[in-house]
Amino acid sequence: MKAFNRILAVVLAAISMVFIGADAWLLTTNLKESGRPYRVEISRIARTIEEKGPDSVDLSACEYVTHIELCGDQFYNTSSDYVIQEIDGRLYRFDYTVSPQADRTNIILSVNIFLGIMAGVMLAVMLYIRQKIIRPFEHLTDVPYELSKGNLSAPIKESKNRFFGRFIWGVDLLRENMEEQKQRELNLQRDKKMLLLSLSHDIKTPLSAIKLYAKALSKGLYDDKEKQLEIAEKISAKTDEIESYISQIITASREDFLSLDVKMGEFYLSELISSIYDYYSEKLKLIHTAFSVENYTNCLLNGDLDRSIEVLQNVIENAVKYGDGKHIAVAFSEEDGCILIAVKNSGCTLNDVELPHVFESFWRGTNAEHIKGSGLGLYIGRQLMRKMNGELFAEIKDGYMTITAVFGKV
Repeated sequence: MKAFNRILAVVLAAISMVFIGADAWLLTTNLKESGRPYRVEISRIARTIEEKGPDSVDLSACEYVTHIELCGDQFYNTSSDYVIQEIDGRLYRFDYTVSPQADRTNIILSVNIFLGIMAGVMLAVMLYIRQKIIRPFEHLTDVPYELSKGNLSAPIKESKNRFFGRFIWGVDLLRENMEEQKQRELNLQRDKKMLLLSLSHDIKTPLSAIKLYAKALSKGLYDDKEKQLEIAEKISAKTDEIESYISQIITASREDFLSLDVKMGEFYLSELISSIYDYYSEKLKLIHTAFSVENYTNCLLNGDLDRSIEVLQNVIENAVKYGDGKHIAVAFSEEDGCILIAVKNSGCTLNDVELPHVFESFWRGTNAEHIKGSGLGLYIGRQLMRKMNGELFAEIKDGYMTITAVFGKV
């Protein structure tokens, strides 16, 4: 805002200089010589004299010409401004007078009014920009910084601003989602910690029993073979109990590490495909990858539009990463009341034996050794599709990797 205020001050100073310069130029300019309206009147009188003679001229109707003198002894004896003109071989002196101050005042007034209107329009535009664009945007400059610090509790004031109203709404929605995500993560971490503490405590009981049995056996307290066999069976049972606790810990550490909420609804297939095409047609063009989308029949689908876009984005990003960069295609088919959207990429380097693992979390194939990634894209995609009552599956055929998303029709 300070920078814009400086610009506004410079503009005001420039406008002031224009006004001062224009007025100074008009005040110092000889308006009598620059305008010369009297010459028009003299020319009109000269034509009248030429056609009808000097006696036909009525000076009372003239605004500038005050006297006409035929060439003679008093021809140059005048204190008035004059113009000499030859008519029918005779010289005539036309005395005239003008009112420079009146003309000057009118011209200065007209110029100042015009400049004032232009300056007013310019200032109005700049003040509108300042009030409707710069000021609302200034209120948002600290929002990303506060979000980056984790300050998610303070809501962003809603605005009906035509330029930033939707943006402010979107930022506030992002803040709310981040706050909800943070709360879910805190709850999840708390539950996991409680579970681990509980399981750790439960492990102590069979572990102490095993320790006790082992000490008794080491000191030879049980000489009877049957008793030793019984103790061995008890130790085995306790180890099985510990293994079950460890299995629960492993399961708890792997499950629910992602929040995959969906909001079921209805959306048109064209909405989904247009969003994908608008983004990837330009992106793939920049990396010289051919991108084609087959013709399709528009229809209503069940699911969450935003999550569906996320699924196809994950699939296409995988195609970009692990394909040969020559061709990516989107194809459509219909089967049992479902729409199948298949994303195919050329140059598949994945082994057939690895194909069943592509939807596992954190799994990466042998073809991903030198490619950055987390191994979560297809896992997340399948989980989202299943939450939307759909499915995601993969196949390799003729050197093409095909990932197909199954959506239910309305």
